[in-house]
Amino acid sequence: MIGNIISSPVFMKRISVAFAALMLLAAVLAVAASVGETAIPVGTVINTIANHLWDAGHPVDAIDAGIIWNYRLSRAIVAASCGAALAVSGAVLQALLRNSLADPYLLGISAGASTGAVSIVILGLGAGMLSLSLGAFIGAVAAFAFVTLLALQAGRGTGAIILAGIAGSQMFNALTSFIVTKSASAEQARGIMFWLLGNLSGVRWPDVWLALPVALVGLVVCLWHARALDAFTFGRESAASLGVPVRRVYAILIAASAMMTAVMVSIVGSIGFVGLVIPHAARFFVGTRHGLLLPLSALIGALFLVCADVISRVIVPGQVLPIGVITALVGAPAFALILCHGRILR
Repeated sequence: MIGNIISSPVFMKRISVAFAALMLLAAVLAVAASVGETAIPVGTVINTIANHLWDAGHPVDAIDAGIIWNYRLSRAIVAASCGAALAVSGAVLQALLRNSLADPYLLGISAGASTGAVSIVILGLGAGMLSLSLGAFIGAVAAFAFVTLLALQAGRGTGAIILAGIAGSQMFNALTSFIVTKSASAEQARGIMFWLLGNLSGVRWPDVWLALPVALVGLVVCLWHARALDAFTFGRESAASLGVPVRRVYAILIAASAMMTAVMVSIVGSIGFVGLVIPHAARFFVGTRHGLLLPLSALIGALFLVCADVISRVIVPGQVLPIGVITALVGAPAFALILCHGRILR
């Protein structure tokens, strides 16, 4: 039976599409590693990667190799992981909450991460033992726990968690503003504001080993529940009538989305519009079936954020813009276009 499945045309087509998607992503990552203030040929990028992975022995300038491996390639992989995770989280939340405007930051995770980050940098919590990313992660988890408890206390239903997320976001955003205004120096305030808009400048390989597995595991968990997500699109009652264990699946998918968002925000800061716009863009191509929607959202999200990062590095010569500025400049018009064409999920 397994042999018949593997040899079936449908299975082979899916394998071919997946391979082509991976090749496209690899090509974009290679281009991203070659583009910057100092342009480096794509061939040099490929040789550098081959030298590090397989000790190929290609002659590559040491400075170019250092720029590619230690800075640009790790940055591009984290950008791809972040884009994929946020896009998948957005698609999941839009189905679970049956709200076309739902995105990963709806649950207050971004606001909590901001509060955690400024508490470490400005207030010095942790006595120097906690990094900015770890502080942001702790804040994100705390915000998600607060929103969850508030939603449970307020009542059941998607409306409760949406309203709890709004309340949590406002509270943690207010705390962040209060801390920055009261205790930050001008230099600290500038650094925090840059991070809050999304910053990939400090990303290195240790961040890759955190971001990439989280994005992959989150995608697998969500894909495992793709049929349940299809049922949730028609409401929790419909899902229950189809035999879906509503509470368990709901909790697993909300937790997976929150964890992916918390990890990504803790590494790169707040990056808007990815989780909101990308799932709607993916529906243009494959419709609402989550078995196809989730992997396509991950691919488009990864490509979009890698390209946005490249633009943020080259659009202003000698200066790196926060990546959140680029995603907003592209995402807001794109969302308006999708909205005007009536393709928002209902």
